[in-house]
Amino acid sequence: MKVKLLAYTPEPEKIVATAAKLCYSSSDIESLKDGLTDDKVESFVSMIASIGHESTMEHVCFTFGIEGISRACSHQLVRHRIASYSQKSQRYVNENGFEFITPPEIEADEQAKAEFDKQMAALTESYNKIAEILTAKHLKSFLAQGMDEKEARSKARKKANEDARFVLPNACETKIVVTMNIRSLFNFFRHRCCNRAQWEIKAVADEMLRLCRQVAPNVFKNAGPSCVMTGRCPEGKMTCGKINEVKAFYKELK
Repeated sequence: MKVKLLAYTPEPEKIVATAAKLCYSSSDIESLKDGLTDDKVESFVSMIASIGHESTMEHVCFTFGIEGISRACSHQLVRHRIASYSQKSQRYVNENGFEFITPPEIEADEQAKAEFDKQMAALTESYNKIAEILTAKHLKSFLAQGMDEKEARSKARKKANEDARFVLPNACETKIVVTMNIRSLFNFFRHRCCNRAQWEIKAVADEMLRLCRQVAPNVFKNAGPSCVMTGRCPEGKMTCGKINEVKAFYKELK
């Protein structure tokens, strides 16, 4: 799994502080940034974080490139609706010999790993066979329509991929570009940094948070799962029971 911070709003903490200053002072637009020293920026950020005024955080966005995750993980990621996503297409990209993600519990068990690898090999073979059958079928049709052979072959394979991909597993590796504003990131971290989150998306969330802290440490210093951001666990009987350990982990995350 690899997460890279591709881009972010310049001077993110200053933008947040500028928005906050507009809400709580009579400054006009031209003078909003006047006097916003590093200390003032930190003070504004801390103030709005303490009162939960997160709308001022929506003016700053972060864009991440994520690769080496499973489709099972990306399906969870895209449930976070206030965000923008661009994902590798299984329709246009040939998945012959597709890469796949092996869960650690399966990797650690010799018998489970052998069965898992056997199924991945069988699915690869099925994908290739179905794609070949459908490619030949579509090629014949396109050629009969008078299409140029090179164009027909390319179009036939892409059309075959549309249906052959139905046999691909949740384990199939994918790549995705994600853009979220800070408020959406806070919500994402509350849910996905939690110990009850699935292991893969938790690893993605932790790395995203680490990268955010490098760019905007004051904004994200208290970000993390709900128990870190609010001081309490919302999971009830399903709590992990490790609130102190979790708080210590995210305090040191850099």
